[in-house]
Amino acid sequence: MLLQTTTNTDFTARLSKAVAQHARDDSGPGTPQVAVRAERLGIDARVGDPRGRFHVASVGKLFTATIAMQLAERGDLDLDAPLTSLLPANELAGLFTVRGTDHAAAATTRQLLAHTSGVADYFEDRVTDGPRLNRLLVDEPDRTWTPGDLLAVTRERQHPVALPGVKFHYSDTGYVLLGRILEERTGTAFHDLLHERLFTPLGMDDTFLPYRSRAANDGDGPVDVDPGILPVRLGRTDIAGFRSLTIDWAGGGVASTPDDLLAFSEALHGGRLLSPASLEAMTTMQHRFRPGIHYGTGIMQLRFGEFSPFLRGYPRPVGHTGILATHVFHDPVHDAHLVVNFGATTAMRRSVLAIIAIERMLRAAA
Repeated sequence: MLLQTTTNTDFTARLSKAVAQHARDDSGPGTPQVAVRAERLGIDARVGDPRGRFHVASVGKLFTATIAMQLAERGDLDLDAPLTSLLPANELAGLFTVRGTDHAAAATTRQLLAHTSGVADYFEDRVTDGPRLNRLLVDEPDRTWTPGDLLAVTRERQHPVALPGVKFHYSDTGYVLLGRILEERTGTAFHDLLHERLFTPLGMDDTFLPYRSRAANDGDGPVDVDPGILPVRLGRTDIAGFRSLTIDWAGGGVASTPDDLLAFSEALHGGRLLSPASLEAMTTMQHRFRPGIHYGTGIMQLRFGEFSPFLRGYPRPVGHTGILATHVFHDPVHDAHLVVNFGATTAMRRSVLAIIAIERMLRAAA
């Protein structure tokens, strides 16, 4: 329920103006979707459709990481156990082989979460032959990708980037392995785990894994249908109705809404999903992804001062970003939760500028 206060009304008006300044025709949903909730400041503002379903891209890594940490808390998953004790040998074969030696026994779940396992990235990294997957996503729109298909790309057409534990290298392949580990440890399909552990308990009734599950608000029915999400622009192509969106799975294949993602962010940072120790472990930054973005264990941190010296002293929100200019972050200084969807690969810079504008507004409201 939106707070109807003078503070919130004024904030919403300024938010709408700020978002409009950074919107362009290439934004997937038309008007970008933005939601900001900071109860302590009396702010609960929306721009765009708060219940419009959109592809969250790598924001979904937060869900995978959270479930992994939950299993670790229960003693059902040892984050430091070798992957060879967690997955069948045929799934790991070739993924960690460097100069003829298989190093899968040195790779761990913790490394997968933090992108330090050395495994290549099926989506972004070069391939030894044939088209890259982001090309196949467009060229083969009716193709359904399985986790096994995705692992095969890395196994057959890519090489490891490093030995396990040596360097940070962002890897969607690593998150496919994480999804499979969660399935093996629980005996439950990954999409069912998402609903059982997160979506259903948190009332995220418009959130689902397209082509694999349905949103609770849609009731029973087939899952293998067009998910009916807002436009998803990969370059100039709207891929929202492409079955090939299954190319993303445990690394970020979920569709959700701003309101549902606010519910998740509040639960994660409010102690409803993880113990304080587990959340601290996730949010302890270990590596710099790129200037202004640091990475912990399945979670990012924005450091605005690295974008510009004029932004030094700004809060350091934690959450995750997706390639489609999708963002979910928690600003610990103002206890504010931010959800942003520009829905286009070309809109990343403008979506980050919108987040900076939001932080500036929160500082003014505090």
